[in-house]
Formats: sequence, structure tokens, C-alpha cells
Amino acid sequence: MGDQVQTLPYGSWPSPIDATLAAAHDGHAEFVGFVGEEVWWTEPRPTEGGRRTLVRRGADGREESLLPAPWNVRSRVIEYGGQPWTGTVRDGEPLVVFVNFADQRLYRYQADGDPQPLTPLSPVGGGLRWVDPQLRPDRDEVWCVLEEFTGDGPTDVRRVLVAVPLDGSGAQDRDAVRELTDERHRFVTGPRVSPDGRRAAWLAWDHPRMPWDGTELVVADVTDDGTLAEPRTAAGGPEESIAQADWAADGTLVYSSDRTGWWNLYGVGPDGRERALCPRDEEFGGPLWKIGSRWFAPLESGLIAVVHGRGATALGILDPETGEVVDAAGPWTEYAPTLAVHGGRVVSIGASPRSAYEVVELDTVPHASPSSALGRARVIGAAQDDPVDPAYYPEPQIRTFHGPAGREIHAHVYPPHHPDHVAPGDELPPYVVWAHGGPTSRAPLVLDLAIAYFTSRGIGVAEVNYGGSTGYGRAYRDRLREQWGVVDVEDCAAVARALADEGTADRDRLAIRGGSAGGWTTAASLTTTDVYACGTILYPILDLAGWGSGETHDFESQYLETLVGPLAEVPGRYAERSPAEHAERVTTPFLLLQGLDDVICPPAQCERFLARLEGQRVPHAYIAFEGEGHGFRRATTMVRVLESELSLYAQVFGLNPPGIPTLELAK
Repeated sequence: MGDQVQTLPYGSWPSPIDATLAAAHDGHAEFVGFVGEEVWWTEPRPTEGGRRTLVRRGADGREESLLPAPWNVRSRVIEYGGQPWTGTVRDGEPLVVFVNFADQRLYRYQADGDPQPLTPLSPVGGGLRWVDPQLRPDRDEVWCVLEEFTGDGPTDVRRVLVAVPLDGSGAQDRDAVRELTDERHRFVTGPRVSPDGRRAAWLAWDHPRMPWDGTELVVADVTDDGTLAEPRTAAGGPEESIAQADWAADGTLVYSSDRTGWWNLYGVGPDGRERALCPRDEEFGGPLWKIGSRWFAPLESGLIAVVHGRGATALGILDPETGEVVDAAGPWTEYAPTLAVHGGRVVSIGASPRSAYEVVELDTVPHASPSSALGRARVIGAAQDDPVDPAYYPEPQIRTFHGPAGREIHAHVYPPHHPDHVAPGDELPPYVVWAHGGPTSRAPLVLDLAIAYFTSRGIGVAEVNYGGSTGYGRAYRDRLREQWGVVDVEDCAAVARALADEGTADRDRLAIRGGSAGGWTTAASLTTTDVYACGTILYPILDLAGWGSGETHDFESQYLETLVGPLAEVPGRYAERSPAEHAERVTTPFLLLQGLDDVICPPAQCERFLARLEGQRVPHAYIAFEGEGHGFRRATTMVRVLESELSLYAQVFGLNPPGIPTLELAK
């Protein structure tokens, strides 16, 4: 850093965080697990076609990437996937079972050979897919969820629990895969088997509910021949969301339910008595977008590792006898919903505004130091390696704004920040409002070099956790019921206006951007408000009626029944709110970005929107990417996305960022 601070207009500051650097750091480690004493996880490789690899941390602490390209450890069940691997040690060597993305088959992998398929291919529809595997070495099987397409339509599908033989006999023979359940439920998670092997528990739900609306906790006895006796509902229902269930060492069934308005933990003991383990107005669970997400993990000692919080998450240890939680010390302010335990060891993935997601281990065996009753939390994998001086990282502010009727709106505000540059004193900065996807999700407060790409050049970012976001209780989540396209749009606009009113942002240089559901909010904002000078729309929903009547995949095919209302009863609402129906209302420049392999938000929606815009003479650009699905994963794609987005803002806001290719805007 130089001694001399230079004055340059916002948006023209030179930054070492270029698009290539930001793309290389996109994505993060996921799905931690133990294989014997070793910790394993999945990790993205943006420069290798966006695949995910398995990483093994050896006893010596070294990380080894297993499975060379093109192996890609990722499930497509419900399209968002979930836990794609499991492992154990057999005869002193790791035995791992994983899902390969390209063919969606389960494979068995041992370190001394090539992966061997365990499941067959199917030519029907989307084929056979698998997720959330659990090894049953006693039966030489892996138990998991099977998603089987029965036709060519996106909703021609069934999901059941199955047992796959580990000897490979199912690789060519579908009949060798034992079905453990029938199709009474549309959606299921993988089974968790009790410590004595006598009972199994899993979650189930049905259309039109999403898992955060209402799920059932299903329990069945495991018979001596390895089948599941008559399943019964132990908890949950249409208006109660159970996010996760697992067994404690003493046979207590622990689960996370939002029956009080917050996802809290409950335990049903071997005597059948139920009790709340830690009643608090905070979340010990979250939205089940990926099957096998874990917010808690029982330890052998009787304690429970928990990822919990309100608007952010901490890693803690819960004593279910006292209800006390002791949080791990450390810089991490956000933990992903993945946990693994082994003996007294707990592993999760944590991040902070100064660090991207890292694999963190916590030792729960008390140490001699009284200040370290939990032992110590430390980074053991995917460690933050600052690619530039952290002085260029943004410095976020946690803010609460107020929207219509005084309702609270949570947001993270990232002002422009550069160690060597400031703007002229009379200039206000441009700001981009970021609308997260989901919409039943939230923006975590973590280091994101895509945000730093803008803030280090002098463009502010405001991430809005609008009404409907998770982490703030069910009532906050339910604000979006039948109000999608209204509450999310109003909340984003309220934050943008407030930043302008208080003199933080330039009222004439406000933009909005988002992907997926955030792309919807962006497009809806451009058609219904006059707050923004431009917008960036990534892989969006644009036509509600089309999306709600067969254009998307099965998991979300009836999501709009709660977000917008029953299509059969309020078809006019679907038309009124759809940006595709009101393309003529768009008067500001925009950038539209779409993956051509997207089965969640298909490119046909973008094409219809653009066709209806024809003749409007609105400056815009449409970039479609071959080989990309829902959410971009390839480094080359992400470089073009960031540079195109910055060029849009430069042209609309009158900025002069050095070294950025000019985006051609058509009219």
C-alpha cells in the first residue's frame, strides 16, 4: 500500500481483485465427513469445468484431492442435490461411496483403484439418481434416497428409500437394489439408523408443501432381514417444518422443529417421552434445499454439536440436560449446514467477513486451560489463503431498515472501500442492491470476492435479507406467503431509498441484481418501481404461469402455490406479477444472463421476455452460456459475468473502471 491516498471518482479505482481472481475463489467446501480418523469433504474446481472433487486430509495434515477430472462428486436429486458421499474404513483402508454428476450413478471408491459403479443407468427421463448415502457395513449395503424417473416429464418421478449392494451386483441389475419404502410420500431424506440398528428415521413431505412449510418425521422398525416395518409419523405435519432428525448414543431421537416459530431441538427418549432441549428464539435448523443438510450432530458423550443463531450462525455444543450452549471461540461468524462428529471431535465449515468458508475442527474434550473448556477450534482444511492484501476486502455493516408498515428489513451494507483511494468529497457512491436466491434462503455475512470486486472499485453493495428470508423465525419467513413479487420488491426498494435518504448512496446511481429467485426480484423491481437506473438478472424466473405449470422441475413445481397463491384460484395474480407479461414497463438498461442447461429456470423464459421487449428500444444485453445450468460454475463464465456486469454499471452510471471490456448493449 502506498503512503499517498489518491482521489478518484467512485467506480474508477484500480483494484487487484479482478474477475479471474474472483472466479477462482467462487464456491466453497461442503459436505464434511469422517472416514475413520480422517476428515474428508467436497471442494469446487471452477477452472476444471466447475466440477467438485473429494478432498482427503491425511493423518499428517496434508490435503489430497482425490478423483481426477472429469469425476464430479455431486447429486442431482431434486436438482439441488445434497449429501453426495459417505465413507468408512474397511480392512485398514478407506471405502467411499459417492455420486458422480455426469451419469448420477453411485460409485464405490477405494484408494488403490478406479471407482466402480454400484447402480445401473436408466434410459427413462432423467434416469436414476441417488443422494444422502449411509453405509450399512453389517449388511454390505449402502442405504440412500433413490429418485427414479418414470417418464420424460419433469414431474414423472418417484422417490423411495433403497438399499444398494456394495458388491456391485446392482451395477447392471435394477432388481438388485432393494426398495425399503413405498411411494406414499413425494419427497424423502435418507434414513438415519439408531445406534442399536433397530429403528430408522427420515423426513418426508408432499406437494404442494416445501420442506420449510411442513414435513413429517417418519420412524420405522428395522427387521432382522433388513427391511423396514410399517412406517409411522412421530412428529411434524402440514404446518410444522422438521429440518433434520438423528439419533443420540442412548437411543434418543433428536429432531429440529419450528412448531414454536423457531427451529428448535427436541428429544424423544427411549421411554417415548418428548422434551424441548433448548427452547430459544433462534434457529437450530434451516431450509432443506439440499438433502442431508445437518444443523446438529449428537456426540458419543451425550452432548450435541449445533449450528445455530439468529440472522447468523455459530458452532456450539449443547448440553441437552441443562439446555446450555457453549459456542466455539474463533473468528467465524457463519457456519454452513454441514457437521461431522467422531469421538469428541466436531468438524464443520465456517466463514467470516474476512475469510471464505474453511473446514474447522473443534475438540470437545476439555483441556487443562480454563479459558478453553471446549478445547480449541482450528482450521484444518480449505484454509483461507488471501490472494490479495486483505486491506482491499470490504468492511460490511449489519443493518436493520424499515419498510412498509414499519416492518423490519435485515441487510448487510458493504460501502466502497480501498486502502489507497477515496472519492471527491462532494460525490456520493453508486450502490447495487443484491437480492438473494431461494427466495426461502438468506445472504450470509461472509467474504465474497465478487462483492469485493465491486467495492474495491468504488461501488457499494447492499445485500438484503428481505421478508421471506430464513434465519429470523417462521413469522419473518411467512411474510412472503402469497406476496412474492411484492414484499421482496418493496423491501429491496426500501433499503435502496433509505441508503439514498441518509446520504450513503447516490439516488441516481442505484442498481439491483440477483440470480434465480433474486433474478425474479430484480426483474419484478424493474417492471414495478422507478428506484433503479439498471439491473443485472441472472438465471431468473420471469413467467409465473409457465413456471407453475410444467416449465420447472418437480421439487419446486408447486412452490408458487404458497409464494403467489393457488394457480387455479388466482391466475390473474400470476399474470399481473410476471415481468414477462409486462416487458413494456422496463425502461432502464439491463443485463440478462442464462445457462442453456438450466432445468430449474429454463432459458425459454428469457427468450419469451426478450421477444416481448422487441421494439421497446431499451438498452440491454443477453448472454447465454452453453454447458451451464442453474448457478454458474465455470471460471470462464464467471469472469464474463462480472466484467459484463461492471461494464453495464460503468455505462449507466458514468464510471470509468480501467481495463474492463465494453459490454455491447442492443436496443
